[in-house]
Parts: sequence; C-alpha cells; structure tokens
Amino acid sequence: MARAAFMAVMFMAALAFAQAGESGSARSTMSDFEKASGLSDSEKQEKASQYTSEMRGVLTQVLGLLKEAREDKDVIKVNCVNEKLTKIKGLIRIAEQADITLQEAIAKGERDASTHEYHKITISHQKVKILRTEAEQCIGELAFAVGKTTVEVEVDKDTVPEDDPTDVALPDTPVFRPPAASPYQ
Repeated sequence: MARAAFMAVMFMAALAFAQAGESGSARSTMSDFEKASGLSDSEKQEKASQYTSEMRGVLTQVLGLLKEAREDKDVIKVNCVNEKLTKIKGLIRIAEQADITLQEAIAKGERDASTHEYHKITISHQKVKILRTEAEQCIGELAFAVGKTTVEVEVDKDTVPEDDPTDVALPDTPVFRPPAASPYQ
C-alpha cells in the first residue's frame, strides 16, 4: 500500500515537472519567435547552425543513455529511451531540412519564408531538449520501482539432509514389446 502511494506521488511529481518544463520552454520559444523577426539573415543562419549542432549533441547523449540501458539489460528502459531517440532523429531531420530551406530563402531574399524556416528549427530545438530530459527520466524513473535485490541463503547443515529427498530409486519395469501389426515387413 505504501509503495503504491509512493508510486502515485512520484508520478504526479514527474507530471508536474514535465508540465512546468513545457510551459517554461513555451515562454522561451515565444520570445525566440518575437526575436526572429528582428534578426538579420546572418544571425538566423548562425543561430540555426548552433541549434542543429546542439541537437546533434543531444542525439549523442541519448545514444549514450540507450547504450547504458542495453548494458543493464533492462527492456523497459531500452524501449523508453529508444522511443525518445526515434523522435529526436525525426526532429533533427526536420531541422536539417529547414536549415537548407532557410539558406535557400535567404539567398532568394524571401524574409517571411526564412523566418518560417527559422521557427521550425527553433521549435525542433525546444522539443529535442524536452525529449532529452524525458530520456534521462527513462533511465532513472524505474530504478526505485524495479530495484536489484540480492538474496543470500544460509543452509543449516544439521537440519538439512545431504541426500536429495526427491531422488527416489525406481523399480525395474520389464519392457514387453507387442507383436508386429503386419506380418509383412
């Protein structure tokens, strides 16, 4: 009962943390959106390349978490981290494509298109940071619930017989073979 209550409290705390992280990142994203219209083209390119390199760094970190989960041979953790990793890879692909389109839009002088592509990169960057946090939680969240317990058994030689009580000698049973079903072989 106490364990179930503890699990419920931990779940609620994780949920509150995730919601606080999302609302905090939404506020910073909004300020980035507002700033995006005032950024020059070279600043957009610089920030976009910075964001994509940070996302690749996060990918490397999450791959390390996946390796750790595989070494622990914990299928639940592996599946959880792998799910986050798949999403991160997809967001990086979106950001890289948006970076290429951003450069094309800047070369053509299309300010609205470049701002739109910059927003895509910014959103991907924010989501990747959230997914990194979730992947880190995958590794740590189940540690208290699953636990690795070791059991030591001490055998009292005085009360436990050395012979195996399940090892019973069976009587010899004669084997009678039935005659052939057909005289033709």
